[in-house]
Amino acid sequence: MGAGGGSRLGQLFLRSLLFLLLAGPLAPRPAGGQLRYAVPEELEHGAFVANLGEDLGLDLSTLSARRFRIVSRAGARQHLEVNLENGILFVNERIDREEVCEAGGTCLLHLQLLVESPLELYRVEVEVLDINDHAPTFPWQEYVLEVAESAVLGARFPLESAQDPDVGTNSVRTYRLSPNGFFSLEVQTRSDTSKFAELVLERTLDREQQRTHRLLLTAFDGGVPERSGTAHILITVLDANDNVPVFDQPSYGVSLPEDAPAGTLVIQLNATDLDEGPNGEIEYSFSGHAPLRVRELFHIEPQSGQVLLKGPLDYERTSLHELYVQAKDRGPSAVAVHCRVLVHLLDVNDNAPEVTLTSVSTPVLEDAPPGTVIAVISVLDRDSGDNGRVSCEVSPDVPFELRSSFRNYYTLVTTQALDREAVPEYNISITARDMGSPALLTRSTLTVPVSDVNDNAPHFLQPSYSVYVMENNAPGASICSVSALDPDCQQNAYLSYSIADGHIHGMPVGTYVSINSDSGHMYALRSLDYEQIRSFQIQVQAQDAGFPPLSANVTVHIFVLDQNDNAPVIVSPMPRNGSVATELVPRSARPGYLVGTVSAVDADAGLNSRLSYQLLQATDFTLFSMAPDTGELRTLRSFLDQDATRQRLVVQVRDGGQPALSATMSLLLSVVETMPQTFSDFSEFSLPAEPSSSSPLTLYLLVSLGSISFTFLLAILILTAIRCHGERCSHGGDGCLPPCCRCCPGSRPSSDGLKTSNLTAQPPAGTTAATCLDMPGDGPPGYCYKVCLGPESAQSDFMFLKPCSPPRNNEKDSGKRSQPGQHLQVSKQIKQPNTDWLTPSMQRPALKSLFSLAPRAWRTWGKSIKPSRRSMRGCAHW
Repeated sequence: MGAGGGSRLGQLFLRSLLFLLLAGPLAPRPAGGQLRYAVPEELEHGAFVANLGEDLGLDLSTLSARRFRIVSRAGARQHLEVNLENGILFVNERIDREEVCEAGGTCLLHLQLLVESPLELYRVEVEVLDINDHAPTFPWQEYVLEVAESAVLGARFPLESAQDPDVGTNSVRTYRLSPNGFFSLEVQTRSDTSKFAELVLERTLDREQQRTHRLLLTAFDGGVPERSGTAHILITVLDANDNVPVFDQPSYGVSLPEDAPAGTLVIQLNATDLDEGPNGEIEYSFSGHAPLRVRELFHIEPQSGQVLLKGPLDYERTSLHELYVQAKDRGPSAVAVHCRVLVHLLDVNDNAPEVTLTSVSTPVLEDAPPGTVIAVISVLDRDSGDNGRVSCEVSPDVPFELRSSFRNYYTLVTTQALDREAVPEYNISITARDMGSPALLTRSTLTVPVSDVNDNAPHFLQPSYSVYVMENNAPGASICSVSALDPDCQQNAYLSYSIADGHIHGMPVGTYVSINSDSGHMYALRSLDYEQIRSFQIQVQAQDAGFPPLSANVTVHIFVLDQNDNAPVIVSPMPRNGSVATELVPRSARPGYLVGTVSAVDADAGLNSRLSYQLLQATDFTLFSMAPDTGELRTLRSFLDQDATRQRLVVQVRDGGQPALSATMSLLLSVVETMPQTFSDFSEFSLPAEPSSSSPLTLYLLVSLGSISFTFLLAILILTAIRCHGERCSHGGDGCLPPCCRCCPGSRPSSDGLKTSNLTAQPPAGTTAATCLDMPGDGPPGYCYKVCLGPESAQSDFMFLKPCSPPRNNEKDSGKRSQPGQHLQVSKQIKQPNTDWLTPSMQRPALKSLFSLAPRAWRTWGKSIKPSRRSMRGCAHW
């Protein structure tokens, strides 16, 4: 039935050549801000379509690097492709316009072109032009018509029209009937411009002369070259059934929603036949040329003429269905009449939007500026009208927003600075919602990880560290561990620890401690000595491995704890010439007589330096006792005749450490009748030299105490002289006020009496103390001063005393008095100093030995005397 010769390849070549000659060069045509090209169908693979690189103004050398490509939906056929070397758009596979665009009209291929770095999106439309590649075809190879011999001249017999998938001028243009003497052919045009043919009876039939007539019907299209299709017509002449069915109208139109269920009545057809009996009974059916798709979707009841819905409809696939229905009676020589039913589908919002992530650039740096493009998103809704209009949005609680670039195309961009430490990853919910009723929506989740940058410095877990290390530690032992955190991740969070440069007592800090750069564990490199260094501090730095690196410092205070590693050292009494220390004790000594004081020092501190004294051995334990705190050795009873004249004692000095350390010494006491004018071993000792490395605090303290004592003594003497001079002038006589003071009568002081004036420190608490001082030389006889101290100053140990001879410090009889010119001797006994008022840092061994050497008189001078001016009164006797 087809016409034309040559191979298919030759035909395609001729058609393409003819099209190019007629259409001219396919220049890009802008349409709505986008490029539009036209290409004929059926071109072979590799056929040139357009030079996109030149038309879009792109650099051809960067197309491959920028990933220039066509973005298509998953599963869609890729009819066109881009050559990345020259930017040419070419045919990738053969395009059949009738297959790509089932419906008639303009056939467009919509292309989305994407190029990265920077991200750019272009839309291109390619119109597929129809070529005359299909010949008209009839539904049957042979038509069979039964025509009654009684048919009148001019009777018309419609024929099934030929179909041509091509469009425009390439579709069916006309029909031609083979020459004959009975029938002619008239070509009719429908409202949709389609053509159909009708046989017109031109001469009366005579069944008896010719029972059948054979004709050839040819359909021609308007293409170049022209194509044609043929069908044979067999006309059988019957006896008269002279009425044919007639429809109410030649064409019907009906609207039907696309979601109508199966069995829905589409339309009720009605045709009438004026004949009676079988000649008037009408049967309905689809015409022979009804497409298979129509037969699958619709069904016609032969008797009633009801058109029913058989299969599911889809507006997005086909919005209009054209049904060709015929009606024919059951009489002889029945003639079928035809009508057309147009079923218009109404769109229903039955398709949810589709969200496609065209291009995603992840992860994103946390310091990316606002406006950075993260992804390109395309949305598609297959519905039409409002049902196909889509709006796209993201959740408001994320620092991202959607910006529309083209219709149904969006770019996801950042709206503010990101912080990976706060949110390391974002799950962005993208919602696409159409405008239908009810609206349908689609949610898609895009995961955007945030890449770290080094924007956080390390920070230590503590603002400072205090470490306590026991002295005599083992070198290389761990003393503490510092730890820092960095909120960054990976390399930016890797920390290394180091110790800042510095000096401790003139030595580099690196000689004292070291640190593990990975773990932060610190180690002592030497054994520490509390007596040499008690505390020091170092700076530890933590630095990350980012670029540029960030760091933080922390101060580590290291305190050395004292250990009982120094035994007490006895400094008084000292043995003479390497022998045992000796001491003389008068036999007349009464109970409580102070034989002497044992003094010792301990280089440790705290409890480790708190000393206790005890007698380990003695010739007679009932004769002597030792004060455990002060080391004073006193008699318990008076000596008896049977007591040995030589008493040997062993004294132990023990510190308070754990375990306790001790020192012992032997002391030989000789009991004598009279005391010679020699000093004992208790007073003849020297202080050990202060180590050259000790602190100058002891020297400062000694100088300060000496200066204060001297100044105070000088102030008292000046004040006494001024008051005495003032009162002597005010009285103008030579008598003393008896109520004011009581002087010792009958003697004049010697010339050096002032130098040997008596000192004592035993005023009763809360009473007024009165003391007289004899003035030597040219002073008036019987001149005395009375220093009256109130109860608030009764604890002061400093007073002027009368020239009354006090008892010896070892005698208990207070009734014996010395002669007026007799001088007091200052006691030289050694006593353990009271260090309760000193801070631990001032309890130096040299300070202890200093106070153990001081006589009693200096103990009274060393205390602060603050007598009340209101309670001090002075008077004079002449």
